[in-house]
Amino acid sequence: MRLNKYLAQCGVCSRRDADKLIEQGKVLVNGQVAGMGQQVEETDTVQVGKKILQGKQTQKVLAFYKPVGVTCTERDPHAEKKIMDMIRYPERLTYAGRLDKDSEGLILLTNDGDLINAMMRGANRHEKEYIVKTDREITPDFLEKMAKGIYLKDLDITTRECEIEQIGKFTFRIVLTQGVNRQIRRMCEACGYRVKALKRIRIMNILLGDLKPGKWREITGEELEQLQRDTGMLNRN
Repeated sequence: MRLNKYLAQCGVCSRRDADKLIEQGKVLVNGQVAGMGQQVEETDTVQVGKKILQGKQTQKVLAFYKPVGVTCTERDPHAEKKIMDMIRYPERLTYAGRLDKDSEGLILLTNDGDLINAMMRGANRHEKEYIVKTDREITPDFLEKMAKGIYLKDLDITTRECEIEQIGKFTFRIVLTQGVNRQIRRMCEACGYRVKALKRIRIMNILLGDLKPGKWREITGEELEQLQRDTGMLNRN
């Protein structure tokens, strides 16, 4: 197995980031500095920094309901409530994508660095669905502007066209295919609206469903297979 794939399957990082670690000379195989493209076997001892890896892991994917007030961070000492503190799991997991502190809803976590990389790649246009409540009554003009894409001056970008529909006087459903920081809040502000509540209810084929805030469930079976298929990870080499 190629070393970068081995590192990804051990949950260290994505293959791309593994290549960077190898280039930097931070990976050892049997005590020797590893080279790019190197092959490894199960009998080899692989070390990243000071940590000796225990072998590739079975892929794990969790769906977690992030409550309002929880920060998507692993190490920030100033965050009162961190997402990783809420999930007691025997293996190291990393979240794919973020939700800001004031938002709630679905986040996926996994020990597979390649899967995270595939889900996060903007060019893949993976869908994420949200329910949003605003401080002003929603109008047809607002919906039309949001659907066509909004120019965000501070980032100097125009958001992609998106699917949006009104589901209440102050509430709409929106499906995005990109991951701009605080995108929905920025889009609404550009239209003179302020977001009062935001919940992510779907990432690709994974639904938030009846999960309660602070709870998680493991993704398995056909649901996991569909996620792997949609990210191109089902039959990876």
